[in-house]
Amino acid sequence: MSLTRRKMLRLAGGAAVALPVASALTGCSDGGGSTGAVRRSRARTPAPFRTPLPVPSVLKPSRTQGGVDYYDIVQKPAQVEILPGTKTEIWGYNGQFPGPTLATRSGRPIVVRHTNELEVPVAVHLHGGRTPPEHDGFPTDLILPGSGWERHDTHGGDLSRGSREYHYPLEQPAATLWYHDHRMDFTGPQVYYGLAGFHLVHDEAEDNLPLPKGERDIPLMICDRSFTADGAFDYPAVDPSLKGEHGVTEDFMEGVLGDVILVNGAPWPVLEVDAARYRFRLLNASNARRYRLALDPGPQSGSAFVQVGSDVGLLGRPIGHDEIQMAPAERFDVVVDFSKFPVGTRIDMVNKLDDGDTGKVMQFHVVRKASDNSRVPTKLVDFEPLSRSSATVTRKFDFNQRSDDGWDINGKAYDPERDDAVPELGATEIWRFDGDAHHPIHLHLAHFQVLSRNQNDPGPYDSGWKDTIDLESGKEMEIIARFTGYRGRYVFHCHNLEHEDMGMMANFRVR
Repeated sequence: MSLTRRKMLRLAGGAAVALPVASALTGCSDGGGSTGAVRRSRARTPAPFRTPLPVPSVLKPSRTQGGVDYYDIVQKPAQVEILPGTKTEIWGYNGQFPGPTLATRSGRPIVVRHTNELEVPVAVHLHGGRTPPEHDGFPTDLILPGSGWERHDTHGGDLSRGSREYHYPLEQPAATLWYHDHRMDFTGPQVYYGLAGFHLVHDEAEDNLPLPKGERDIPLMICDRSFTADGAFDYPAVDPSLKGEHGVTEDFMEGVLGDVILVNGAPWPVLEVDAARYRFRLLNASNARRYRLALDPGPQSGSAFVQVGSDVGLLGRPIGHDEIQMAPAERFDVVVDFSKFPVGTRIDMVNKLDDGDTGKVMQFHVVRKASDNSRVPTKLVDFEPLSRSSATVTRKFDFNQRSDDGWDINGKAYDPERDDAVPELGATEIWRFDGDAHHPIHLHLAHFQVLSRNQNDPGPYDSGWKDTIDLESGKEMEIIARFTGYRGRYVFHCHNLEHEDMGMMANFRVR
């Protein structure tokens, strides 16, 4: 068995190992950090906190018929300015990065027609959506390019040529969801190139809360990227065309970490704010990087962040945090009160898991006093905690490396034809996880709550209904999941996208 860089890292106990060619591993220690290797940009990157924060546009329905809203999205390449003065080719929903935001209502169904004008197949997953299986973005249910794709490596999925309609019933409460590419074996590069956007679900319970609204309710998609000398995204794919062999070069088998932090597609941006409360919908859309967000300076009194929502819904009661730790794909819905800072204050949002430029995220500049009738009530929504006694089945899943430098679950690489769990519709089950590195674990369809970490209580960032959980290196955890909504085949997987593409995914079938 060859001694790969990953094995060297394991033997070193998580210590950093220097690598050649402008990359370096970030350790897999229990105390934090990210599982992956840094890809160093060769382009000239801007000074932080100079670029204004962009906010993704909200997509309007193309038409409404029979109480259903219809949307049209075209997936296509586009040239956009990310680094000042330089054009970067993205693959974007409607040619945008992030894609346009969908703002929808709980219980009001929508149909989204995706047209593929790229040169490779795509699939679309509504992350956090409670969606019928044929519309969930199963990784082999592909939208092939409109012309020019006659390859036979499509793994027998439900194929569409040129376009496909996704039907979303949206029978779920208000939440910050997101949509992204989910093509089998190629999710990592295709999300990296720009195929990601917000989908915000609203409902009456949220409407009735006095939380910040309108221009003070802002989604923040946080991700990291690296750039070539001419400004292109620099992803270390084995086949950069994404038409042949999948995977990344050996140095990046742990995961791909960029050295430029983007928020809503802008490098280290700045946002001018009123001296008032703001609601920020935080999304970690990185392939592999984890963040521990904090404010510098923090407020003189009270918590920096007041969490009001988790991945798939509002909390029962708000929770104060001075820091928030986020794994890839996790969302935290928070309120920040800028009235606690004097006008003129500049407040950095930093990443305490890193230093240097990747330790910076964005900046807020308090520019004016303003009226503010918002507040965070002591109760948000009714919340039902799930108990162990309600579970009928307990399952165990181990997330580990393979000897051939892939990743697997319970010793098996992904097979789209194999079912690794078969829960009953309506069942509540306990799933136990452990792993050999940081693995953000995502379940499609089933929303869950965290029962324990390492046989202790849940962690400070585990509250509420979740669809993704941060499994730390060498630790164990338990979740309790409810399998409601639809029968059919779904996947669960590591949301370190390089791990997912190299086999760390499995099917479950609700019967």
